[in-house]
Amino acid sequence: MSEAAERGDHAAPHPHRPTLPQRNWLVRGLDQPGGKLPLFDRDGQRIDTQTVRSCLQAGWAEPWFNNPLKPDWLVCKITDKGRKALVDNDAP
Repeated sequence: MSEAAERGDHAAPHPHRPTLPQRNWLVRGLDQPGGKLPLFDRDGQRIDTQTVRSCLQAGWAEPWFNNPLKPDWLVCKITDKGRKALVDNDAP
C-alpha cells in the first residue's frame, strides 16, 4: 500500500477517476434537484473538506451558492464533467 493511501489522501490516482470517497460524494448529487451535493454523509458527518476541494479542483463539482449562515461551508453541485467521471469510472 502506498504512503498516500495509508494516510487516507483523497487525491485522485488518475485525473479522470474519482477515488471511492469522491465517488460516494459525487453520486449523491445525481438524484438531487440541480445536482446539489450533500454537506453531510449518510452517517451525519460533514463531508471531508479535502474530498470537496479535490473534486472542485478536478472540475467534478462546482460551488453553487454561498451559505450565509456557514460561510466556510462550500455548497456545491455536480458538473457534467463529474457525471462523466462517474460513468467513465464504471468502465473496465
